[in-house]
Amino acid sequence: MDDYEETRPLLVNDEQTDEDRSEQDSYLDKVKNGKLYIATFAAVLGPLSFGFVLGYSSPAIPELSKIQDPRLQLSTEEASWFGSVVTIGAALGGLLGGWIVEKIGRKLSLMFCALPFICGFTIIIAAQNHWMLYVGRVLTGLASGVTSLVVPLYISETAHERVRGTMGSCVQLMVVIGIMGAYITGLFLDWRWLAIASSIPPTIMLVFMCFMPETPRFLLSQGKRREAEEALHFLRGPDAPAEWECARIEEAYNNEEQSFSLADLKDPGVFKPLGIGIMMMLLQQLTGINAIMFYAETIFEQAHFKSGDVATVIVAATQVVFTAIAAAIMDKAGRKVLLILSGVTMCVSEAVFGVYFKLTVKHNNSSLTSVLLDAQGSLAEQPPTDLAWLAVGSMGLFIAGFALGWGPTPWLVMSEIFPTRVRGLGSALCVLTNWTCAFIVTKTFQNLMDAITSAGTFWMFSGLCALNVIFTAIFVPETKGKTLEEIQACFKGTYQR
Repeated sequence: MDDYEETRPLLVNDEQTDEDRSEQDSYLDKVKNGKLYIATFAAVLGPLSFGFVLGYSSPAIPELSKIQDPRLQLSTEEASWFGSVVTIGAALGGLLGGWIVEKIGRKLSLMFCALPFICGFTIIIAAQNHWMLYVGRVLTGLASGVTSLVVPLYISETAHERVRGTMGSCVQLMVVIGIMGAYITGLFLDWRWLAIASSIPPTIMLVFMCFMPETPRFLLSQGKRREAEEALHFLRGPDAPAEWECARIEEAYNNEEQSFSLADLKDPGVFKPLGIGIMMMLLQQLTGINAIMFYAETIFEQAHFKSGDVATVIVAATQVVFTAIAAAIMDKAGRKVLLILSGVTMCVSEAVFGVYFKLTVKHNNSSLTSVLLDAQGSLAEQPPTDLAWLAVGSMGLFIAGFALGWGPTPWLVMSEIFPTRVRGLGSALCVLTNWTCAFIVTKTFQNLMDAITSAGTFWMFSGLCALNVIFTAIFVPETKGKTLEEIQACFKGTYQR
């Protein structure tokens, strides 16, 4: 007998009948989603806070670089650390989140992560020196890391399969809305008042989550059947027989190993989703999103936009629009289709970006300053062929492509594919991979350009986007319309539709 035969969910065994599916559809037809939407909104205030953290540095750094107080004035190197130290905090937050989410649950973890958000921004507001600024950024980064792990889990464990894709995509949607909110608010407020404004979303989240339920799956894992049924009654409405779903989840849970050991890495239900989740996070950062965003303001200036601040708002608005489109169609189009479409779009746009730099940069010296000066100089010498619009077009296409697939979908898939016993650990490793890779790519980007030129760098990113497409087509499962237990059965090879 197969070693894992006894651990597979009985719900989705080899003889699942049409009647089972009909019963499931009948149950979902009775579900009312109103309170589920409220719970999701309360949870995604965390990613909104996360977005404000990411967007905060863009309007704050120019002010802090020019401030008269020498204790707070940032040099170029200090500004670089002020922007990037968030990723270090977020990587640590991913590890911390993987532990606390299993110890105290999804709901309390969300409430907990509001505290470092608020404390971090409070320290920034009261900052008297560089170290207070750095500590504030690390704390908000720590909260961001916990949030990026816990919120997708909370949503995936509370939402049912008909709306889980849309609800899960709201995580990335709220992140980009937060970034845009920070950019817009930064047009009108100075850096201290911007920090005050940024502390409002996590404060509201802390209050709202007090009235939201814990996830039914976590409650059942703790043996709290009655509380799980109450949570399902809240989330599914009065007409749906929540006891049926509760029994289905409990049966699957009882037939699964209750604790994780290294021997479980032999289980395809563990090592397959772990490998896919980590690779998706790695490939997301290797799309070159940080490189494109690094160039955004300069490219808009070359295209004769007078205000770089307005340009960043335009970029953020583009992300919001296409992430919203992705959220709206996620449960109809499916995850794989959007990932492949996104990868192809980014591959083409970055190849064009490389052509732009090849045509505009005349010298082999590819330091950032010389690249931009050469590009600006060549455009000035050749006004009839203003290639800056080629860069603007390819940048817009790239951002739209990223927001449509590889922005929101890896976080959604991460929250869907892990079995209960490794959900915290697996998600923690994915978040750690994402933020560590983000830090490395950001910090080594200049060295990469020095080594293989700006055109070569973007062609390399284009090639990696092509790799994304191949990886998605071969390895990433389609999770649309499946319960979390059915997704796990797919990895074990025990699922039959």
